[in-house]
Amino acid sequence: MNTPVQNLQAPLWQLLQATAHVAQAVHGGRSMTAAIDAVAKDLRPGVQALSFQAMRSWGRAVALRKCLARKAPPAAADALLCTALALSWQDDTAPYPVHTLVNQAVEAARRHKDMRAQAPFVNACLRRFLREKDSLLASTEADLTAQWNHPVWWVKRLQSDHPQDWQAILEAAKSAAPMSLRVNLQHQSVPTYLQALQAQGIAAKAVAEMGVQLAKAVPVHQLPGFDLGHVSVQDAAAQLAAPLLLKGLKASGQSLRLLDACAAPGGKTGHLLECEPTAHVLALDVDPQRCERIQQNLERLKVQAQVVAADAGQTADWWNGVPFDGILLDAPCTASGIGRRHPDVRWLRRESDVAQLAAIQAKLLKALWPLVKPGGRLLYCTCSVFKAEGETQIQTFVQHNTDAIILPSPGHLTPSHVASEASLRDNRMGEHDGFYYALLEKRSI
Repeated sequence: MNTPVQNLQAPLWQLLQATAHVAQAVHGGRSMTAAIDAVAKDLRPGVQALSFQAMRSWGRAVALRKCLARKAPPAAADALLCTALALSWQDDTAPYPVHTLVNQAVEAARRHKDMRAQAPFVNACLRRFLREKDSLLASTEADLTAQWNHPVWWVKRLQSDHPQDWQAILEAAKSAAPMSLRVNLQHQSVPTYLQALQAQGIAAKAVAEMGVQLAKAVPVHQLPGFDLGHVSVQDAAAQLAAPLLLKGLKASGQSLRLLDACAAPGGKTGHLLECEPTAHVLALDVDPQRCERIQQNLERLKVQAQVVAADAGQTADWWNGVPFDGILLDAPCTASGIGRRHPDVRWLRRESDVAQLAAIQAKLLKALWPLVKPGGRLLYCTCSVFKAEGETQIQTFVQHNTDAIILPSPGHLTPSHVASEASLRDNRMGEHDGFYYALLEKRSI
């Protein structure tokens, strides 16, 4: 069943041109979000929908293009050809009838000054694809990248790290993630907010302790009370961070002194203050522009924190010498757990990135642990399913820091995909991203 992208202002060939440009940018190492932001506003909704779908099938598309043409055409034409193949290789998920996609992709090539000379080549490849579709698909089936639409190294790492669940993790990445919200319990209860959503005709269900999951994503301005701080967009797995750190945490003074070490865009900072309004929170991020985003989010929630642009690992630049009761370290990582929300990540990352990011995580743990007061806690988390950034990282840290005690915490949460009403009721968290959590307590002297 085809579900056409709704964009009345632009013909499909123009959307395909822009989508191919986004794909080419990703291939060049640019994030899809940044590339889509650069698209003209009237084209952006349609291009975003097509780009997300194309990235989820990019592995199969490249494998098909290699069958159709052993030598890749110039980059722009290759991006357009692969975009058309990614969108049309499965009849039941194609956003338009496959013949329409093919015709409009050829038209896109003809109307683009940098691809006009390649239009006959694009046409020949796509017409052959239509004629020989079944045999071409069969010839790519043994290719791991085509089969799972992830790089081979990524698939093999999942097989090693999660021998029982690797297929389910990759299956989950095939579909879009749900829109999950965190209700600000300082403002209202989850049942009350569900009623407000229902009054607006927005279908939703309660998940976790303070979460709501929408049946269908909507623009944030349509969410009742969003501008008033009643609710924030946050994945169900990410909503565990603040309660995990704060539960049972005792203040050394009248108020808890907390550090959010890698805070942008401020979702977890705001959550800490929603859970513990009297806490003194220092929110750090190395990028001044991202710090502005933190401040904007805090202002919307009507909470206050000290926001500082600084490298969390260079503690001499920002720490005043007073230890923290709790530190939240949401460390930089491969983002391998949020592939449903950011399907371009799998094509942007390189295998060498895992070790490089693990080294940064280890450096941050080493730098921040001395800042935790005896009896205080550090919550380490990453939105990754790779053990090098989770379980292995923490095991190594604890071996070298005998004053660190691992408290009960979720460990690795693999991405979940809930397919039915019944399973959603049985799964308290609903659908969620992949995450890792380790809660460490410093032994009291």
